Amino acid sequence: MTILKRQQMVAEQIVARGVTDPGVLAAMLKVERHLFVPIALQKAVYADEPLPIGYGQTISQPYIVAYMTEALRLEPGDRVLEIGAGSGYQSAVLAEIVKEVYTIELVAELAEAARERLASLGYKNVEVICGDGYNGLPDKAPFAAIMVTAAPSEIPVELTAQLNVGGRMIVPVGSFFQELQLIVKTETGFAAKPLLPVRFVPMVRSQEK
Repeated sequence: MTILKRQQMVAEQIVARGVTDPGVLAAMLKVERHLFVPIALQKAVYADEPLPIGYGQTISQPYIVAYMTEALRLEPGDRVLEIGAGSGYQSAVLAEIVKEVYTIELVAELAEAARERLASLGYKNVEVICGDGYNGLPDKAPFAAIMVTAAPSEIPVELTAQLNVGGRMIVPVGSFFQELQLIVKTETGFAAKPLLPVRFVPMVRSQEK
């Protein structure tokens, strides 16, 4: 039954709204979203909506997961940094496409749960780190792509510095009004392209926890 629900999710929520990347569609079809949300929310797990996962955090709606993943133009050999592991769902989608995924989660309980869940599902190319996402992972940089799944008030320049030249970062920027932006690292800085209005939980620093 769940494979049929995922097929319906991909066809009606993702393909129908313009996502075409074969790798992204295959990952969205394969990763079992129901394994990443609380049992009480299973009936809604394949609906086109974000769901709460505890600690004031959410799992993004399937379309946004697919849209953001496609926007990064990922290649199989890429090393990717994710800010905001949450339940690990987006991490798993990325891990189906690229060679290495590093994901940072501020909430220790979520980080540990995501680590255990991803390991139990056989994802050996994902490393979950509990820490402040604003810092990134300078010791693992540079990255081909960075995905930010919480909203800073401004473009986090600390993270753009950890991209390869030509590397991409997708990030929701703003407070009450947020805009998803695609950042491309250049030789002299970065270029930003607005994509669409969104609503994400705020990206906070560790001392604000």
